[in-house]
Amino acid sequence: MVRAEIIARGEVQRVGYRDVVERAARTLKLTGFVVNVKPYDVRIVCEGERSAIDSFIEQIKIARYPIAVEDLAVRFEPATGEYAYFEIKRGDMAEELGERLDLANTRMTEMAQQQGIMIQKQDETIGEIRSFREDLKSYMDSRFAYIYREIDAIKARLGMA
Repeated sequence: MVRAEIIARGEVQRVGYRDVVERAARTLKLTGFVVNVKPYDVRIVCEGERSAIDSFIEQIKIARYPIAVEDLAVRFEPATGEYAYFEIKRGDMAEELGERLDLANTRMTEMAQQQGIMIQKQDETIGEIRSFREDLKSYMDSRFAYIYREIDAIKARLGMA
């Protein structure tokens, strides 16, 4: 068992990074905590098997908007066994609420951008369908006109016209 103390730098506060860290730690059966550190960093203390911690470090090197980890400063030392589980240490209620609102705003902005892209693609698809429909109608009108002429010619030959 080993202990890792990690300082994550970059866009790691107010973007949901601690939630991602907590899920990764729990999945890997690590114990410890994650906490925001003023002004912009996140501190992570975790204990577990060295291979699990190495995997954890790779998983939390996130560069996917809105999270952008620029650097992880990692220090290893012997495990103390003081943690029973992995947790997020939260700040005061106003700070946490502000962080959640910032994250919700980021997510809603992303969704609005995606919706705009989807509407644009939908409009392009509708245009393609209309064009195809017009082409098909023109083709079918031409084919039916030919068939009607052929039927009239057959009727004339049979004396039915």
